[in-house]
Amino acid sequence: MEAAVQQKLAEVAQKVEEQLDAEIERLDKLDIDDIEKLRERRLKEIKKIQHQKQLWISMGHGEYSELFDEKEFFDVSKKSKNIVCLFYKDGSPRSKIADMHLKILAKKHVEARFCKLNVERCPFLTERLRIRIIPTIALVVDSKAKDYIVGFTDLGNCDDFSTEMMEWRIAQSRCITYSGDLMHPPEQEKKPWLNQQQKSKTIRGKESDDSDDDD
Repeated sequence: MEAAVQQKLAEVAQKVEEQLDAEIERLDKLDIDDIEKLRERRLKEIKKIQHQKQLWISMGHGEYSELFDEKEFFDVSKKSKNIVCLFYKDGSPRSKIADMHLKILAKKHVEARFCKLNVERCPFLTERLRIRIIPTIALVVDSKAKDYIVGFTDLGNCDDFSTEMMEWRIAQSRCITYSGDLMHPPEQEKKPWLNQQQKSKTIRGKESDDSDDDD
């Protein structure tokens, strides 16, 4: 068995080496004109990325903002392809925890619009999206609610989850770009300043960590 494993590893290493040799050979064959074309192509790609980034920023991306009402939410959904929206209620401790993480991620992921809505100011939208647990994060792609993060159950079922954990969970919906492993969550980093768990609250004020949302 050990010999078979070693043989397999050797075959993989050989294939990787062959691929590297082929790439080196290809680069060695490039002349000045080819290199200049590659450079120009790369510069165009960089300019395109920068232009898109500036466009996103002009639309409010890069900041975590509060939307005043449902109309503003619908206006935002018409302009931005990817939206991460927290539905919260005043006095909800867990909403404040979500706020902290979303504010950090908004600056990191300008490809999505990060915002929040008070459920008491948007009863129609809250009912339409069947928001029952506070906080709930709606992940909207192409004007459609693709996924929901209900309470903190998907974030380790604790209050001291890391920002990386929330980033990973949001990325499950393809609402943001993610360079990590979507199959496995990042290591949890415990926060000493959050050592006391608090129950999620429903809009009616009941304490619950489960959602009756059936998407």
